[in-house]
Amino acid sequence: MRAPVVWSCGMGLNSFAMAVGLIEHGETYDLAMFADTGGERAATYAAVPILQAYVSAHGLPPVMRVWKKNEDNSPAITLEQDCLTRKALPSIAYGNFKSCSDHYKIRPQQRVIKAWQPAIHAWERGEKVTMLIGFDAEESHRMLKSYDSEKFHMRYPLVEWNWDRDDCRKAVERGGMPLPAKSSCFFCPNMHTDEILDLAKTEPALMARAVAMEANADLTTIAGLGRKWKWADVLWMDERQVKMFPDPPEQSCACID
Repeated sequence: MRAPVVWSCGMGLNSFAMAVGLIEHGETYDLAMFADTGGERAATYAAVPILQAYVSAHGLPPVMRVWKKNEDNSPAITLEQDCLTRKALPSIAYGNFKSCSDHYKIRPQQRVIKAWQPAIHAWERGEKVTMLIGFDAEESHRMLKSYDSEKFHMRYPLVEWNWDRDDCRKAVERGGMPLPAKSSCFFCPNMHTDEILDLAKTEPALMARAVAMEANADLTTIAGLGRKWKWADVLWMDERQVKMFPDPPEQSCACID
């Protein structure tokens, strides 16, 4: 009996490509999860039924949507609500690279797995649960730190197949699915200025909520969601002025596209 395989699905390009690649390579999984912070863009939520239909058509298990829960297993507030209540921004804005994704992405999935009988039986046999992670070949630097533990073994199929972002796009097209939008919270401090302006243009209601979160925060060490600058300021700039705002440095968190 093989150890159970769990797919951590982010609902972005890499996740769609992973589904296609697993089918093309004759592989499967036993459990798939999409950890929902409650703050994804509308395009990501629209992508969920598309991917569900694809995996179902190929006989693969559906992707379970999971959320952060309180200790009594009741639904917790969303990441956006948490930030508003604490008058703060997502932790990555302050340089705490993994706190928000740890609480709203990693832990909700681990909670499900720890109560999942196939995982429990595997651990009783002294085996590890294999986690499929959607880092692509251009993100192999994110594997420099081992995320393996006593109970989990991390596997990166896209890296094994040497699929970069372009390969992922081609795979999704081969699968007959539309290319999904980038998966991230609509108020993610890792967003670049072009992504911020696109959000303001395509989903102004979400942009208004992000700016409201920024205005609500009690900040002393940073200026806003852009760290050294506010998203609100970018909205009033022309293209030439916007280019003067440095994009945030490349930082790895636990969110998976």
